[in-house]
Amino acid sequence: MVEARGLSKRFGRLQVLDGIDLTIVRNRVTAIVGPNAAGKTTMIKSILGLTRPDAGTIVVDGIDVGGNDAYRERIGYMPQIARFPENLTASELFEMLKDLRGKRAVLDEELIEAFALVDELRKPLRTLSGGTRQKVNAVMAFLFKPDLLILDEPTAGLDPVASGVLKRKIVAEREAGRTFVLTSHIMSEVEELADDVAFLHDGRIEFSGPVHDIKSLTSQTNLERAIAAMMMRGAAA
Repeated sequence: MVEARGLSKRFGRLQVLDGIDLTIVRNRVTAIVGPNAAGKTTMIKSILGLTRPDAGTIVVDGIDVGGNDAYRERIGYMPQIARFPENLTASELFEMLKDLRGKRAVLDEELIEAFALVDELRKPLRTLSGGTRQKVNAVMAFLFKPDLLILDEPTAGLDPVASGVLKRKIVAEREAGRTFVLTSHIMSEVEELADDVAFLHDGRIEFSGPVHDIKSLTSQTNLERAIAAMMMRGAAA
């Protein structure tokens, strides 16, 4: 689904990505994890075409990210902090997006109901709480039934009920054939959702593969301890 080869990016003197090779497998959930400033956000923005790498290539479903923006129509994106036009209601925001894309989209009424968003959609976005805005953000990511969904800290700001709703949605959509890339600092959540994990450290991929493989590699019984072991190895190197 996504192939990154030799990906490098520098901001001034800081080497954020350093020759990354990464494969995101179709119909699976891949979690990109690592310490702060490891390069996770830059990696996501590179896949989305929001950041242009200094070297390397990214191919999404056979389309080179550097040469064609058409691939973006097949991606749903849920940023950690979404910036909305504050004067609009959520319903107006969804209609604006449909007009901009020129595509028909049907709101996921089941997800809206599960999030208890029905009454909130008619309120100006500026009046909504952070958690409610995050729910709107999630509905927006699924709006056009994308093949690939990129979710950056998707449960941040959500209460336990809403977090459970979103996690069940991710599992159901993966089973329906969609592909996910997500970041999260909550390793129990990653272990619950992810099939594969890519561990970034100092701009490099230190591990990429199934979750059970990184636990075997580090001789740990859960992912949180496995990632901690990988971070300690990186710090000692």
